[in-house]
Amino acid sequence: MAAGDPQATASFVRRFQARVFGLAVSIVGATATAEDVAQEAFVRAWRYAGGYDPRRGAVLPWLLSITRNAAIDAIRLRRDRPYEPEVMLALLTAADNAIAEPSDEVADADRIRVALRGLPLEQATAVVLAIFHGLTAKEIAERQGVPLGTVKTRIRLGMSRLRDHFEVRDE
Repeated sequence: MAAGDPQATASFVRRFQARVFGLAVSIVGATATAEDVAQEAFVRAWRYAGGYDPRRGAVLPWLLSITRNAAIDAIRLRRDRPYEPEVMLALLTAADNAIAEPSDEVADADRIRVALRGLPLEQATAVVLAIFHGLTAKEIAERQGVPLGTVKTRIRLGMSRLRDHFEVRDE
């Protein structure tokens, strides 16, 4: 493959494609994304085949580490999609499933959505802005035009209710 032999490359892909795809699916959780990840992994393997050193290990772990890194990159890209805070809050607290979810949504999205619906809107907004958007309490206070202490209380009460909802206990 490092020499650019198309037959060797085809054999390589056929030999490892199931393992690569299986690992990609297990990490990204969606077959369409996993197909892209598997393709990216093989492209990276082809690109860096000259750097592979068989003395350092077998080819399968090398290829699976490339796949793992490609899958993590894909997940990171997915997370970087910006949403306006109001849009995200509406998505998270929607009372019904009228808004279609992407098929590769995280498995716990429904549980989080249900828990957020159980919070007063002010607390849910503060929690979403703090947790999902990474805003500080001061930034949220400025954005909403409310005192800093009020925002801190909303975040604390919201998180406390979420912890109760998910039955999280400090030990």
